[in-house]
This record gives sequence, C-alpha cells and structure tokens, in this order.
Amino acid sequence: MRRKSKSPEDLSISELRRLLMEKRRNVRQDRLEHYRRTGRVIQLASNETTELDINPVIETPANEELAPVKEASPRKKSWGDRLLLAIEVVAVLGLIGIILSGFGILRNLNDEFAAALEQPTMVPTPLVMAVVLPSGHTPPDTSGNTRPNEAEIPDHLRPMVQSIKDLPIPPSSPEQAIRIQIPALNVDAPIVQGDGWEQLKKGVAQHLGTPNPGSIGNMVLSAHNDVYGEIFRYLDQLQPGDEILVFTQQRQYTYVISGTQIVEPTQVEVMAATSTPTTTLISCYPYLKDNQRIVVFADLKN
Repeated sequence: MRRKSKSPEDLSISELRRLLMEKRRNVRQDRLEHYRRTGRVIQLASNETTELDINPVIETPANEELAPVKEASPRKKSWGDRLLLAIEVVAVLGLIGIILSGFGILRNLNDEFAAALEQPTMVPTPLVMAVVLPSGHTPPDTSGNTRPNEAEIPDHLRPMVQSIKDLPIPPSSPEQAIRIQIPALNVDAPIVQGDGWEQLKKGVAQHLGTPNPGSIGNMVLSAHNDVYGEIFRYLDQLQPGDEILVFTQQRQYTYVISGTQIVEPTQVEVMAATSTPTTTLISCYPYLKDNQRIVVFADLKN
C-alpha cells in the first residue's frame, strides 16, 4: 500500500529540515554531475550532516589549469614603440628641414629681386680728362690784350678740345665753392664753375667734375697770373703750412699747403683724383711769359 503523503503543515520541524536537505542534496548532485561532465570537480566545504554551503567553492584540478592569457612581450612592445617614435622624429625633422629650405629659397629670391631693382650709385666724375692744364693764354701785349694759347695743345688732340669746349655748367647748390681766400697773398676772389676762357675772366675757376669743398677727391682751381685781375700772380710765394680758405653757402673749409711744383702745360696728371680731400691751385708761369704752369697742392685741415 502506497504511503500517504503529508502536507507541509503536518510535518515536524525535523522532517521539514530533512526534506530541505534532500532537496539541496539533489540540487548539489545535479550540479556536481554537471561539473563532472564539463571536467571540473566540486569540493564541498562542510559536513553532510550540517547545513550545506549554498555557495560552494569550485576548484580546478592542477592538471587541467586554464591556459594563461598571453601578454605582449614588454621588450618587443618597447622596441616597436621606439621604432615608431624614431619614425615620427625623422618625419618632423624632415618637415622642419623642408620649411627652412623653403624660407632660404624665398630669401634668396627676394635678395636677387632687390639686387635687380637696385640702381648703381652714380659718382660724379669728369666726362673727359683735360688735354692741357687750365688757364693757358698768350702773354698780354702792350694794350693788355691776350687770347687762349692754342699752341700748347698737341695737334692730334685739338679735335678733342673743340668737342669739350662747351660743356654744360652744373646748376648751383649750397655745397659748391663760391669764394676763396689766401691770407698769405691777400687774395679774396669769387669761385665760378667751369674753367673755360669766359669763366676765367670772372675769377677763380673750378674744373668741372672735381669735388665740392670738404669732399674726398681733388678740387682743382685755376686763375690767371697776369690778366683779368692777376688773382694767382704770387702763387710762387706760398710756403708749406700756409692756409687756403674755401667758402660755400653753408660753411668754410681750410686747406693747408703741402708743396709747389712747376710743370709743363700737358702734365695733366696733377689734376688726378685723390683718396683724401685735397685742392690744387693752377696758374700760368712765369709772369708775362706763360709757357709753363705753377701748381700748388694743399690738404684739408682736420
């Protein structure tokens, strides 16, 4: 005869506990069976007669340990990072080099363009060197008449003299010489631009193309010695150390005489440019003969 089942209300506490333990045991057996099928073992951490641990500890056998997850080798990862860093550094350096090279090319182009636009500085120089020294003339006759001494000019150079006879006079400027004084000779005379025949009638003449007072170079001044005021009659009396005063509209310049020389009319090298501020005074010589020239050299006084 089948045993009649009791309702939960009719069971005692011990019976209820037993039923609960059996139920838990069955659940544990099912779980253990499942773990065995999957290759794992369950170890219960309490006595069967005591209350079961609802959360058993699951352990894995030593011979069936899970394979550890492989991690990237720190050394290999470090070398890879270093390689990438080196590539980035080289790329940045290359970019900087390209930029700097571009700036250099641009600067060179700008310099070349500026050089192409720059105009050379024009230095005033005589168009044609003198054929003979200025102030040459024939000795005056008993009436005081005179004329340019064309006999001084070599025959083959006379066409050149005619071509430069009427050079244009430069416009006046505040830097031009306008007056000369030589205290040792009591000379005080105006200075005009150009040393042609007509200019020499007006005073002391400055050779065209020679520098203004105080400027670097040789300022050449000439005047007659026995006609048109006889301004330079006594140049032969000057001594080294005597002073020559030259005036512009703005200031006075003082030159100190360094020497005197008697030359032939064709010795035009005494008019050559100098590397320092100088002046050269020229006149016919000797008095009333006029077949040579007297030349006085002077340096700018500091």
